[in-house]
Amino acid sequence: MIERYCTPAMTSIWSRQAKYDRWMQVEVAICQAFADAGVVPVGDMEAIRGGAGFDLARCDELELETRHDLVAFVRCMSEYVSRYAGKEAGTDETPSRWIHFGVTSYDVIDTALGMMMRDSLDVLMGSLEKLRMVLHGLAAQHLETPCIGRTHGIHAEPITFGFKLSGWLHELDRSLMRLRQGRDEIAVGKISGAVGIHAHVDPEIEAKICAALGLRPDPAATQIVARDRHARVLCDLAVLAGSMERWATELRNLQRTEILEVQEEFAAGQTGSSAMPHKRNPWNSETVCGLSRLVRANAHAMLESVMTWHERDLTNSSLERIIFPDTFQVVDFMIARLTKILGGLVVLPENMMRNLRQMGDLVFSEHIMVALVQAGMSREGAYKVAQRNAAKAWDGEDFKSAVLADPDVASRLTPEQAAALFDLEHHLRHAGYALPR
Repeated sequence: MIERYCTPAMTSIWSRQAKYDRWMQVEVAICQAFADAGVVPVGDMEAIRGGAGFDLARCDELELETRHDLVAFVRCMSEYVSRYAGKEAGTDETPSRWIHFGVTSYDVIDTALGMMMRDSLDVLMGSLEKLRMVLHGLAAQHLETPCIGRTHGIHAEPITFGFKLSGWLHELDRSLMRLRQGRDEIAVGKISGAVGIHAHVDPEIEAKICAALGLRPDPAATQIVARDRHARVLCDLAVLAGSMERWATELRNLQRTEILEVQEEFAAGQTGSSAMPHKRNPWNSETVCGLSRLVRANAHAMLESVMTWHERDLTNSSLERIIFPDTFQVVDFMIARLTKILGGLVVLPENMMRNLRQMGDLVFSEHIMVALVQAGMSREGAYKVAQRNAAKAWDGEDFKSAVLADPDVASRLTPEQAAALFDLEHHLRHAGYALPR
């Protein structure tokens, strides 16, 4: 189970005990609001606060009869309150009669869910800040470490490893921004009754209940909070998971034997393969990539749940019991795993330079073209000059020598100007511009 690998902070939000604790918190807040309004007597409210409790095993017993988990919970909580008050549950005048007063199941469930998702996003954003710190440190350390940039899997032009990581940082920051916005959108509750019309709970009381729980009331809920809010959050998590998959895939590719520019930390005694003792596989990065597929699938399932029949049907309930805890815990695990990967990443600058030099000076071909255009040649003509000299290099000639000896180049550029076009430091002079603070 993924819970085994998640941070305790996230696991504690989505355990069944934690969910029922939230339900109880909502039920008490509802009673308190009615007490403040003079509906629930002071003595009864004291008994509710003092006796509030539940037992999961007893809830399970009651659910065998009720076939309804929230109703079973309410009956269990009522038993606790009644015992505290010295009354028998289900009798007249017991303080427990106020529990679940004037509300429907999803007043409790969706309000508790808003709290759980809000708190889960807080955990994820805290974890992302830790990942950002590790990533920023690695990017700053290698801001001037040259490596080859690749497009279509083919050598393109030189970049630096820090520049590559700077792009990841900006991508991470965009996800952080989305999660902050999503947190605001999902931090809502509803205590508006069976179809949301506030038949038994005034909007003012609903607002007080939600405020006590750190939420805002949904302005126009039906029996449930509209699921576009939840779908938006899961889509944001899917985008974040996609970004982490992109970064993990890049690390996997850079660890390929024929590239070997980085390597996941390999501990003494660690096993790479049961059959091949020499193997050092990027299995941590592969795990991140695999889990991203699950997050995307869950986001798709939540998008399907935006649609409900009339004021509500039950199609959303069953899948949400799976995808909400699973998605938050999986993303939590992915962030922690990626933080660990980057924190122990072995960077191999010598191999980066070796790969950069594999094509000799061919990677400076665009500099030739740009310089000739600046010198007055048409772009088409400049492109052909650079390309024909590149073709010579593919056939074994030295590209720089071929360019310097080309009459079209010599007629427009001095030897010193032409030689300067192959200056790696000049090419990389703006690499640090992309590093965010």
